[in-house]
This record gives sequence, C-alpha cells and structure tokens, in this order.
Amino acid sequence: MVNLAAVYSREIDGQALTLVPSGWTYESTFVLYDRETGTLWYPYKNGLLAIQGKYFEKILPEVPHEVTKWKKWVTRHPTTKVLK
Repeated sequence: MVNLAAVYSREIDGQALTLVPSGWTYESTFVLYDRETGTLWYPYKNGLLAIQGKYFEKILPEVPHEVTKWKKWVTRHPTTKVLK
C-alpha cells in the first residue's frame, strides 16, 4: 500500500457513474470500470481517461482534495457527520 489518494468526478453527459476496480492493470497502474457502461478508466494527467468502451477518450476530471488526519479535519469542519 502507498500513501496516495485521488478523487475524480463520476459524472459525464449528465449521468453519474459507479466506478469500481476492474482487477486489471495497464502500464502497472490499476484500471477502473463503470458499472453503467462497462467503460474502462485509467488514471491519466489530472483525471481518468476512458481507454475502452462507450466513453472512449473522454476524461473524468480529478477533483481538488486533501489528505489529512481526522482530528485536524473535524477541528476545521465541526459539523461533519460520519455515515455508516
């Protein structure tokens, strides 16, 4: 495991996609697929690039995010709720 995080938009053409691991890698990097269309998505230059399927060559952009400790987060955002 590595200390790595990325957050991507999951909306394209007005549709929200459900992204899940495909179990495959490409160039030693994980590949995701979306359950709605089966499109394969590869992490690429600030987003996920569709490498096969309905959305071929489209990009889901990366969303600004931060990696932080829970204590620091809840101090800055005290109304945060954890859902289970």
